[in-house]
Amino acid sequence: MHKRPISLAKLRHVPQQFSWVDQRLVRERHIEQLGHAACTLYLFLVTVADAHGLSYYADPSVCQRLAMTGAELHQARQTLITQGLVAY
Repeated sequence: MHKRPISLAKLRHVPQQFSWVDQRLVRERHIEQLGHAACTLYLFLVTVADAHGLSYYADPSVCQRLAMTGAELHQARQTLITQGLVAY
């Protein structure tokens, strides 16, 4: 299967000050705007992403692995989208 990024402008690049999780999360204060569910989802997505930052986990699988309801997942994802941290 050929995968295509949703947004070429949002492709992840390893910054010079390498960190497994993008340091902008703290430096740009995004983490202060996120609840626990959004932080959990962000860490999960970063962990399971391929080299282009793409993940293909279905919502039921994500909910099961993160012990979230569908509504909690939707809200967490929307928060990450609003903060510009993920494309969906």
